[in-house]
Amino acid sequence: MDVYKEVIDAESRIRAHTLTTPLIESKALSKLIGGKVYLKLESEQHTGSFKARGSLNKLVYLQQRGITDTITSSSGNHALGYARALEITAGQGTVYLPATASKAKIEALKDYPVKVVLHDDDPLSTEVFAKATAARENKTWLSPYNDLQVIGGQGTIGIELEAQLDKIDSVLITMGGGGLISGVGSYLKRVSTNTQIVGCEPENSADMCLSLAAGKIVGMEVEKETLSDGSAGGIEEDSVTFEICQSVVDRCLLVNEDEIAEGIASIAQQHHKIIEGAAGVVVASLVRYREQFIGQSVVLVICGANIALDKFKALI
Repeated sequence: MDVYKEVIDAESRIRAHTLTTPLIESKALSKLIGGKVYLKLESEQHTGSFKARGSLNKLVYLQQRGITDTITSSSGNHALGYARALEITAGQGTVYLPATASKAKIEALKDYPVKVVLHDDDPLSTEVFAKATAARENKTWLSPYNDLQVIGGQGTIGIELEAQLDKIDSVLITMGGGGLISGVGSYLKRVSTNTQIVGCEPENSADMCLSLAAGKIVGMEVEKETLSDGSAGGIEEDSVTFEICQSVVDRCLLVNEDEIAEGIASIAQQHHKIIEGAAGVVVASLVRYREQFIGQSVVLVICGANIALDKFKALI
């Protein structure tokens, strides 16, 4: 599986419909480590998240092969990216969401031509159900992360980072199913071999970190509620991202819910930016483990901005 080549292919497929997101220095976080900390603001991407990249790459890929009717599942951000991609490709599609999905994300889906079905509370069981439905209805299943074209689309962030920054010592990326870190990590490991790829997760939903430590896909005994709803949930047993993560993720960092909340609030205070829980995870990880990054040039991938405003107001 050549993820690097897929990232290059994705760049040509989706560039016309994808924003090159800003990379800004955070003076406060730079001071914290005595180095340079940059925020890669995927929170300012179309639909407010990096997910606009991977889903579009997959649907364009399928469109080129005459496939226009698909089913997917999501905790929210992939659903928005998928819905926008349907609009661009004039395709038909259904997205299954867990009942716990962000209200802000569900509301935003009403602006797009996509059928929305709420399932139960658990993201993984929702995904399994949606996949079975696709098979039963003979429609093409589009995984939110377990797919080469989706991974390749997310990896185009790496192409932008290469052009935006001469030296990157470490990149901190929130892991859920692993699609984002698989794509960005695979690209950067090819073009910047000394760059450390650091996976970050909330302690309340740390399936990928636990799996990497165990050397096999495992789940948490109990999935707890987390502000990082975009990364919450388990990993499919056959997920291609696990093997990729084994090869590109150099280490994992875990943070708690109070730290994530503080990360969200600090970016609002310092940069006047709204970021969601999954993005707060990387901010929290840098702060908690700052001794590991002293003097470095560090990129935090701020993966999304889709947080309910009432929750955001409460946090800040």
